[in-house]
Amino acid sequence: MMEATLQNISARLKAFDYLHKSGLYSALLLRQLNQELDEIHQSVNETHMQNPNKETHNLLSEINKARNDVQKMYKDDFFNLETMKKRLRYLNNRAQSCKTIPNDFRSSCHQRIMTRISSPTMTKLNSISKSYISGAWGRDALLSNTERYWEHCLVSGHKHGNTIRMYNSREDFMANRNYKDEQIASSYSDKNAVQGSGTILYDNTVFYQCYSTAEICSFNITTKLTKRMKLDGAGIDNKFPFCYYSCRDWTDIDLEADHDAVWVIYATEENHGNIVVSRLDPLELNITHTWKTHLFKRSVTSTFMMCGVLYATRYVNAYQEEVFYAFDTTTGQEINSLSLPFEKVSAGIANLNYNPVDGKLYLYNDAYLLAYDTFN
Repeated sequence: MMEATLQNISARLKAFDYLHKSGLYSALLLRQLNQELDEIHQSVNETHMQNPNKETHNLLSEINKARNDVQKMYKDDFFNLETMKKRLRYLNNRAQSCKTIPNDFRSSCHQRIMTRISSPTMTKLNSISKSYISGAWGRDALLSNTERYWEHCLVSGHKHGNTIRMYNSREDFMANRNYKDEQIASSYSDKNAVQGSGTILYDNTVFYQCYSTAEICSFNITTKLTKRMKLDGAGIDNKFPFCYYSCRDWTDIDLEADHDAVWVIYATEENHGNIVVSRLDPLELNITHTWKTHLFKRSVTSTFMMCGVLYATRYVNAYQEEVFYAFDTTTGQEINSLSLPFEKVSAGIANLNYNPVDGKLYLYNDAYLLAYDTFN
């Protein structure tokens, strides 16, 4: 009789299980929501005091209305946090876009959204071995730097690495000659070793996910100094890798460089596994802005940043990929209707990054290295 009673109770509770897990009815989550609104209000208010304009004025009004709605939820004891969370994410993205960003960052691209990707302009096997299917490669992304190409292969179970190979010209890179292997860490298991294929080179500094942690490391090749910063809430160890057709292990955190900033692309439980984009100060190694998207990270194969716009790709077939999504950090606009196909030579993508110096995309396609021209 007791067993039958328990089964009956379990069946009756099952209907409410989704509400409990999704946080649609929780006084604690409502208080957290109210706290986040207060933080956004404080941030926008400070921006408005420094540079008052129509956008900050309107945003303050919308935030105050949202705060009143939260208070009404308290009073009426009627919670629908899913709708309010979406509203909060929208307000937060607009608040991030209102914060101070350098003028040259905002105006450097006359046409913000990319329109076409060329056929591969460069194709070669990586310089180590065809068995090294994960890694990254490209050109130093700082506009004022000389022509420096780099190549980083993950050689420990396609997961870890501790060296980056440097070339001083495209000719040397293509011929695999006159290179120098720079040691990022003393071993593959050192605390400063590289984890995953989301590596980028900006201003002779390597930015990457630190070994087995939700932290970003920067290694200056000239000074040999390493800095670290924590990436709060970021999923690691294949919690939120790039997937779509098949999951690519150790791609939870993706570093990108664009103009005067380094970007980190990741996902959090708080954002339901959807992509989060944070802009980093490359010198201080701290986060200056963060945007939350509605794009589930496991539904894409790769991402890159161009002109402050996040682009995402998806698998078409073993020899074709497609850019299908864009998120503009300046406007907070999401575009789901893109269709920009490009060729590849193998199914798997380990890394894709854009370089603002030459306007090219650099792809680590299993063991092959490809480059493309881009058009705005």
